[in-house]
Amino acid sequence: MAKISIKDIASIASVSSATVSRTLSNPDLVSEETKRRVLKAVEETGYTPNRFGASLRTQKSGNVLVVMPDITNQVNAGIIKAIEKEAHKKGYSVLLGDTQNDPSREKHYADLLTSGQADGMLLFTPKLPFNVSNKKPLYEQIPPLVNSCEMIAHEEIYTVSINNFEGAKAAVNYLIELGHKKIAAIMGPLETPSALNRFDGYKAALSDAAIELNPQFVIKGDYLVDTGIQAMEKLLKLKERPTAVFCFSDDMAIGAMNALREYGYDIPQDMSVIGFDDITYAALIHPKLTTISQPLEQIGVQCMKLLAAQLNGNPPAQKAYELPFKLVVRQSTCAFKESS
Repeated sequence: MAKISIKDIASIASVSSATVSRTLSNPDLVSEETKRRVLKAVEETGYTPNRFGASLRTQKSGNVLVVMPDITNQVNAGIIKAIEKEAHKKGYSVLLGDTQNDPSREKHYADLLTSGQADGMLLFTPKLPFNVSNKKPLYEQIPPLVNSCEMIAHEEIYTVSINNFEGAKAAVNYLIELGHKKIAAIMGPLETPSALNRFDGYKAALSDAAIELNPQFVIKGDYLVDTGIQAMEKLLKLKERPTAVFCFSDDMAIGAMNALREYGYDIPQDMSVIGFDDITYAALIHPKLTTISQPLEQIGVQCMKLLAAQLNGNPPAQKAYELPFKLVVRQSTCAFKESS
């Protein structure tokens, strides 16, 4: 059986070969009727576009690379889902790079761009995986790129973020408004900008309320569930225990709540717990978790839109985009009550 060609699809759909190519690569540029006819012909014939041949003609792969420290993390998974949906709309395929915070992996994924296997990068780590010189403009040395979540401080890089400082401050202020003064913090890894900014927000809220920071209430974490369990166990062993805890991620908050239940404590009567992220499980656990909600879908969509604009030769003048967070009050927090 002869292989179906793009000319065959064009003949069946009564359009030109160029229109078939445009429909398959940039469907937003054709009418709904044309798109319907072309896609119907593709489905009926089982035609598969030759993406490799197309890339040779355009010098583009049609791929975008998403580089993250942990693609299984619920925050990252929510962002990836939105990226893939938006990328598909714009005719791109998504390659995922899971670095596990390994610099050699980061360099490996960067090589996919320099070798032409991907056209642009969505980077969710705080370091550029490219060798750059301060003697030339940065944009001349790196591929189209958008940085998000763990921010690189450089005015030439497109960024999508929330204000982690203000988000953390809002979380702690809410606990203070409930009457809590003994407020612990289970932190993220302090080599990451997000954790540093959240720690600064935590300290600022305490300072504004004239509450002295207790060093014993500050436990280093890594955003993972197990760390939340271990950190809460340390807090429960203190002679003077906190009445509330701010966890720098929902995963750690869930771990902390699990430890509290294991040791027979009531949430929130014995201790209020607040998280950060608003992952799916935050509204499913018992009690439901009060948290700072990140707009994960918006982050993914905005990142992909900015990258696509660069790839299409229309880079926006605005480089930094800050999206709103919000405090979501659920059942894991309550007003402070003096113990009898």
